[in-house]
Amino acid sequence: MTFTVQAAVAARGFDLSLTVGPGETVAVMGPNGAGKSTLLNVIAGLLHPDSGKAELDGKTLFNLAAGRGTWIAPHRRGTALLAQEPLLFPHLSVLENVAFGPRSAGVSKRAAGNSALRWLAEVDAAELQARRPAQLSGGQAQRVAVARALATDPGLLLLDEPMSALDIHAAPLLRRLLKRVLVGRRAIIITHDVLDALMLADRVVILEGGRIAEQGPTREVLQLPKSRFAAGLAGLNLVPGTLAGHGLVAGDLEIYGQHDELPGQLPAGQPGVAVFPPSAVSVFLAEAHGSPRNSFAVTVTDLEPYGDRIRVRAGDGGRLSADVTPEAAADLGLIPGMEVYFVVKAAAVSIYPA
Repeated sequence: MTFTVQAAVAARGFDLSLTVGPGETVAVMGPNGAGKSTLLNVIAGLLHPDSGKAELDGKTLFNLAAGRGTWIAPHRRGTALLAQEPLLFPHLSVLENVAFGPRSAGVSKRAAGNSALRWLAEVDAAELQARRPAQLSGGQAQRVAVARALATDPGLLLLDEPMSALDIHAAPLLRRLLKRVLVGRRAIIITHDVLDALMLADRVVILEGGRIAEQGPTREVLQLPKSRFAAGLAGLNLVPGTLAGHGLVAGDLEIYGQHDELPGQLPAGQPGVAVFPPSAVSVFLAEAHGSPRNSFAVTVTDLEPYGDRIRVRAGDGGRLSADVTPEAAADLGLIPGMEVYFVVKAAAVSIYPA
């Protein structure tokens, strides 16, 4: 059995379909405003879409087809939402917070208490059972929130950036905890952190403008990105264009690179992308010629520290970047607004269909 959702919210430009298989964790990523929270709110029943339907293991959560209008209340959906903030009930103890879900479902006080103890032990928080939320650290409170969500035995666990409010010490602990408790459990996790996707997700879905820009196995999407956002996560430059026999045409640019097809066998005329790392880009004040290489005239938009290098951002919205040494940046006299040439050898560029 699977979870499926198709929903549209016209006011937010949101329209997508998503399926999550049994025991699968899907990471949903994308820029701010892409529709990630809209997706979770629709699934959880906190936002009423204009149209669509959703089913969880054969149970209809909503179906807004003409003439029907089925809508199941949030607490009856079999889903659990873990938000960025723990949102624990301040007047209840930790044990009572975790037992709240089972008790609300009609489970006896004793059985709910036993279930709460089991899940507190599972998240390494059994010793916190008598405390009130005000006595917990941020990391402790979020672990209790995980236990409270799992105590309801949800058919689908929804996690909305659960690590975002934690400090650098608590976040890795929670990430390891989630990796353990999500095994064999169906979940959707919203995150901006590529490490969350790599450690926790079987599959990643990239949203842009309320629609799915790309999706696939996590490592595959990061190794062969097809959207600017995924390329940014992987630390790569991405230039979209049209495939040609020799490579890629992007506006006035002709980009040469490597591809898996035989020479000249790229599907000409189809959308494609050219991808290359910032470390492979050299910066020149004049156009460079010579061995097979690509040269782009760009305007520097920003300079920023990047480890022991300087990251030079250029082009429309700083979408292209090059990593140079501080000495090279000084020798070139790089400043924002300056026109330079980004040069990258064809051997460093991967070209494939979008």
